Amino acid sequence: MYKQEQIKPYSEEGEKAGQVEQMFDNIAPTYDLLNHLLSLGIDRRWRRKALDTLKPYRPQRMLDVATGTGDFALLAVKRLAPQSLLGVDLSEGMMNVARKKVEEAGLSSFITFQKEDCLNLTLPDDTFDAITVAYGVRNFQDLERGLGEMLRVLRPGGRLVIIELTAPSRFPMKQLFWCYSHVVMPLVGRLVSRDSKAYTYLPHTMEVFPQGEEMQKILEKVGYTDVQFKRFTFGLSTLYTAAK
Repeated sequence: MYKQEQIKPYSEEGEKAGQVEQMFDNIAPTYDLLNHLLSLGIDRRWRRKALDTLKPYRPQRMLDVATGTGDFALLAVKRLAPQSLLGVDLSEGMMNVARKKVEEAGLSSFITFQKEDCLNLTLPDDTFDAITVAYGVRNFQDLERGLGEMLRVLRPGGRLVIIELTAPSRFPMKQLFWCYSHVVMPLVGRLVSRDSKAYTYLPHTMEVFPQGEEMQKILEKVGYTDVQFKRFTFGLSTLYTAAK
């Protein structure tokens, strides 16, 4: 078991998945505002760079796992022009926000959403040309199982793109990030979202999530090939790419 799998938003009792679903339902109305505010907008650039790695492959059928409020799904359709994109998530609260944004963008014929447990996808084998996950894998109750499910539904030759927040390991960014994540994030998160636990849980999972070479080895262990990673902005975010 990896360390982030043991961290739960609300209580040591009960399964992580249920608590994560509850947490994201709670913070859904303010999630986009806080996400861009707390990242100072840098996350938009990270997302663009992640999706641009897929341009040479021209994926037509895409799956966005842990799709949340649909930001990555919307950007993927605008940037890559696939025939279809399915966004899946545990939280209906988050996806309701996503559905509204997709409808307002006039992209409902390209992007659809459905509730799915990322550890037990009800999707057929070898279906998608590309699978994306933005800031979601550290919330998986079982990391290897979730990665394995994505590998199962990815077609042979298909591509996986994961972008995840990570904690810097070098001075002075390590110390600055600690102060920011342990003081600023919980305070702003509590004031805006009114959920005192969510923005304490999120930075804690960032700190213990497998990073760089360790995550690369996990992806290879699960069965992915051509696994590579790239760090952004002093190690605040890491991009992982892989193939089936």
